[in-house]
Amino acid sequence: MNNINLNEFMEKLTEYPQLEREEINKAYQYASSLHEGQYRQSGEAYISHPLNVAYILAGMHADKDTICAGLLHDTLEDTKITKEDMISDFNEDIANLVDGVTKLSKMNFSSKKEQNLANTRKIITGLTEDVRIIIIKLADRLHNMRTLQYKSEFKQKENALETMEIFVPLAYYIGAYRIKSELEDLSLRYLKPEMYKRIEEKKIKIEEDSNACLQEMLLKIESILAKKEIPNEIKIRTKNIYGVYKRLSQGHKLSDIHDLFALKIMVDEVENCYRTLGLVHQEYHPINDKFKDYICNPKTNMYKSLHTTVFGLEDRLVQTQIRTFNMDKIASFGLTAYWELEQKNARRIMQNDLKNKYQFFKSLVEINTMFGDNQEFVRQVKMELFQDRIYVYTPKGEIIELPKGATPIDFAYKVHPNLGNTMVGAFVNEKYVPIDCPLQNKDRVKIITDELSFGPREDWIKKAQTTYARRIIKEFQN
Repeated sequence: MNNINLNEFMEKLTEYPQLEREEINKAYQYASSLHEGQYRQSGEAYISHPLNVAYILAGMHADKDTICAGLLHDTLEDTKITKEDMISDFNEDIANLVDGVTKLSKMNFSSKKEQNLANTRKIITGLTEDVRIIIIKLADRLHNMRTLQYKSEFKQKENALETMEIFVPLAYYIGAYRIKSELEDLSLRYLKPEMYKRIEEKKIKIEEDSNACLQEMLLKIESILAKKEIPNEIKIRTKNIYGVYKRLSQGHKLSDIHDLFALKIMVDEVENCYRTLGLVHQEYHPINDKFKDYICNPKTNMYKSLHTTVFGLEDRLVQTQIRTFNMDKIASFGLTAYWELEQKNARRIMQNDLKNKYQFFKSLVEINTMFGDNQEFVRQVKMELFQDRIYVYTPKGEIIELPKGATPIDFAYKVHPNLGNTMVGAFVNEKYVPIDCPLQNKDRVKIITDELSFGPREDWIKKAQTTYARRIIKEFQN
């Protein structure tokens, strides 16, 4: 993607009120003047970077303060301006956002490693204060990854690895799939360039071979829905290159990837999602074990959709995703979709939902409280939150998100501390298992309790994988 200029940026802001556009322009002029004489490794004036970051944010319909902070995001770090100056020249909200994305000064650390760990912690925990901090960091990282060709090969690999380890999981947790997918692909391009090229070539060829068949299915389903007077929009979606790479590295063949292509069908309301599902199944035979209802049972990052894989034309397997228009916005943009859906209340609703509906948030706050040492904090976050996750079910069908390797002990405490403290046994998929048995994805877990039990044993601390479970067990022991 080419860098945009000021005119293109201002054009992007036409939906914003005049006064807001004026303040955004003021932030641009302010940043431009402060970065005067600074250049990127590409040779461009430095202001081109914050301008592109702000453009990415405007594409999400971000609020005025977030866009201003995007334009100013490097000024505290790279110029002589202070936070106090920014408060008086703009407002406290903008100053706090810029401060939230500013790296800690190396003056405070004895080594580069210590500084990096402290900054990683600051980035990750920023969203507990204001989720907009992490959204600005994601936009910043996205533009840096898009322009990574100007860095040395060592820096390219270092940045790509950090992106995969830190920024991709954060994008996933807030549901920002579009950013997540692009960051994954850009990282893979630098980490495994030959593999990336091979998959890209194969994918382009399969897309060309499948295009006619998918277009025909799209038109057929459109005409069926039109006859039933169901308002709709249908798009063809292909899996990102990293997604294909991940499946291939798990031993799958390209022909086994059932969701390589998807027809995204957007309709007006939930009832019509289920009507559409029935109509699609009448026309194309489904594979029974590939049906998922994420509307009744949303993913833990609030993704909602119906997924069904059907035998399309020419015996091709095609995943069909059926959702409402609003669900599609959240599926693509996650919490950032609230700026468009909730307008003026977006910031408050974003933060409230993050706190109350997203399971990872409580775990992150817990780890932040329990680990004072930055290295230990980052290690625990990567292990407990940023590596492979499993999703298991309660007896009522609620989805519980846990780190891979978690046990019934972790499950019980995640549901409720009292459930853990009174646990005497566990059933997994209706079979009695030891309480330290590692759980697998999609397991159904039922905890057996006894109010008269002696409570958790001391050796449970070593058997538990999650910070929260360990803390509650230790507190009970004391």
